[in-house]
Amino acid sequence: MIQIPDINLGGISPALALCAAGLVAMLAGLFIRKGAATIGALISLVGVLVALVVNTPLRLLNEQAFSGMVALDPYSWFFNIVILISTGLTVLISVRYLADEGLELYEYFVLLLFAAAGMMFMVSGNHILVIFVGLETLSIAIYVLCGILPGNARSGEAALKYLLLGAFSSGIFLYGAALLFGAVGSLGLPALTKYFQAGGSGAMASVGMGMLLVGFGFKVAAVPFHAWTPDVYEGAPSPITGFMSVGVKAAAFAAFARVFFEALPALQIDWSQILWFLAILTMILGNLAALVQDNIKRMLAYSSIAHAGYILIGMVAGKEMGTAGMLYYLLAYAFTNLGAFSVVALVGRKGEANVKIDDYRGLANVHPMLALVMSIFLFSLAGIPPTAGFVGKFIIFGAAVNAGYIWLVIIGVLTSAVSVFYYFRVVMKMYMESPETESARIQFAPGMVLALGITAVGVLYIGIFPTTYLNLAVESVKPLF
Repeated sequence: MIQIPDINLGGISPALALCAAGLVAMLAGLFIRKGAATIGALISLVGVLVALVVNTPLRLLNEQAFSGMVALDPYSWFFNIVILISTGLTVLISVRYLADEGLELYEYFVLLLFAAAGMMFMVSGNHILVIFVGLETLSIAIYVLCGILPGNARSGEAALKYLLLGAFSSGIFLYGAALLFGAVGSLGLPALTKYFQAGGSGAMASVGMGMLLVGFGFKVAAVPFHAWTPDVYEGAPSPITGFMSVGVKAAAFAAFARVFFEALPALQIDWSQILWFLAILTMILGNLAALVQDNIKRMLAYSSIAHAGYILIGMVAGKEMGTAGMLYYLLAYAFTNLGAFSVVALVGRKGEANVKIDDYRGLANVHPMLALVMSIFLFSLAGIPPTAGFVGKFIIFGAAVNAGYIWLVIIGVLTSAVSVFYYFRVVMKMYMESPETESARIQFAPGMVLALGITAVGVLYIGIFPTTYLNLAVESVKPLF
């Protein structure tokens, strides 16, 4: 007798909404020549809003669908919101960016939507293969988006580097999954949990777990799997760089935590020690390398590496508060980093000619509000109160102290102090120095202004009133424990 698997399209309706919007934008672009990019952006925003609405019921569920391959729970609900916020803000930022570049690329928004859909399958995957399919869906779209600027050598170089290194990491991830399957006989997370809780072990399973860790480490840009990050972040279009630093990182950490907390809790002593070491390396190298950068995109790239180290502290601390701190941190980071890259896209202008830190000299004299919001984002990245970045670090460091990882927190605090130097260097350029030459005034578009307003208010609001969002994060991680 053929057994038909249970199908719950409602559970994956947020991803389906994005895919449907992507298909509509693709068809519209085929028939519309003038204004195709704007139409694609509008369709994308509608798709994001619809996905937010249909995502709401997931908060009340705690079940599995598609024969246990997809988890429908508050954890998926929370990360879907982070992904959708990142996608919507990237769309708003990108409209003006594409116009400045003189490009009518509706394909840009189609790829953005499919990348976000892939992220959603990653965060809800209850099976290693579902996570891998989501990973490859988002990766292929991001490879193209990194090199989408025609005639831009840096963009093409970024895409090629990301493709080559991404292919290697995907191969390592898949080989690790094959080893786990050989040891356990299944790649479902519940089956892996039963195997390891029953005392299952062996070289094959251990090596498979290590290879999964390498695959996830590449996507979150943890040291020593970070080598691609500075070059790719520098060469990719600024809105895509912001999207990668937030959306891809959030999806990767979501899958990372689900696999290791839900499927491998019996081995937590083993893998938490590895993550402890990776967190230290990531924080130290990310912050020290950022100190010597004169290109703001490369500086923010190394900053992104350092923040991956802080988030890893939450995973090392474990338990509900450490993991909830990781979720809150990723929400705060989404507003902060997308806001910072919005300013980078504005100041950079056509061809991203102004990406040096010296290009921010005297910005406060010409555009005081733009300098103000950029300062808010930099304060948040540095962990200065009352911003969301401060609260995120406070929660994660507090959870690590309670778990007994005192030295890890000390190193985290010291590296945060180091980061203040290179973040404040940009602030000093904006407020305390004058530009060498008179530059043209920046033209603001409604979408860009809206994105800057949302991100700046978000950074301050969830920093001043964090309780509601922290409680949501705590509620969301309960299915993992």
